[in-house]
Amino acid sequence: MPMPTLHSIHVHPVKALRGRQLPQAVVEPWGLAGDRRWALIDESGKVVTQREQPRLALATAETLPDGGVRVSASGRDELIVEVPEPFGTTIAKWSGEKIETVPAGSGASEWFSAYLGERVTLVHLDDPSHRRPIEPPFGRPGETVSLADGFPLLLTTLASLRSLNSLIAQGDHPHEAPLPMNRFRPNVVVSGTAPWDEDDWERVAIGEVEFRVAKMCGRCVVTTTDQETAERGKEPLRTLGRHRRIDGRLIFGQNLVPLTPGTIRVGDPVVVLA
Repeated sequence: MPMPTLHSIHVHPVKALRGRQLPQAVVEPWGLAGDRRWALIDESGKVVTQREQPRLALATAETLPDGGVRVSASGRDELIVEVPEPFGTTIAKWSGEKIETVPAGSGASEWFSAYLGERVTLVHLDDPSHRRPIEPPFGRPGETVSLADGFPLLLTTLASLRSLNSLIAQGDHPHEAPLPMNRFRPNVVVSGTAPWDEDDWERVAIGEVEFRVAKMCGRCVVTTTDQETAERGKEPLRTLGRHRRIDGRLIFGQNLVPLTPGTIRVGDPVVVLA
């Protein structure tokens, strides 16, 4: 079998919006540079994702050189959002957490509110170095994360996706296979492994950067959302429930925490250190 390599890199500048594929990315302690530094919250402060608004999959965000974002969606004028000055913060609520964020200008909130048909506010994580620690027992002292679900990076493998698609094709909803990798919204995708090899990884190096594997990634309804149409199906949750239920969670992928700084590039070797 060939050496595992980094097949692709993905960032999602605004949480829940469509991501972008990059040839390389700087690895910061809290995640890839530009990944999930922005999010939407509703009037109660709860973070809004594709769980509640599948239509977010149809909007694309691109990080600008100054840290701002360019957002686009079919039928709407392009939106440019500058990084807001940190003069006041607002709480974003996510899975029991309360995260201090900085609201963007009213124009951004109006754009998204009109797009989604509900009142929402775009917020920015201004200082990920201390705003949101990774919760123990999976986080260590000083480790922080952006506005990702819980960990700085998500790793998946092509071999495991092929295996999963084979299982889906043999199940109750074969017409839904094959699913593309964007259903799982990873940051790094690895080629050259056997299916489910990543289950046993504890520490890996991707190019010049080392990571520890914090925990397996439990999957939710977002994976059933077609990222091109925003329509929902049954898969992959139906098949994961039958074949990949581990400790009560439906597993696909591994959550990573960077141990060293650096830049990762498509084609980098991926070395399993432990």
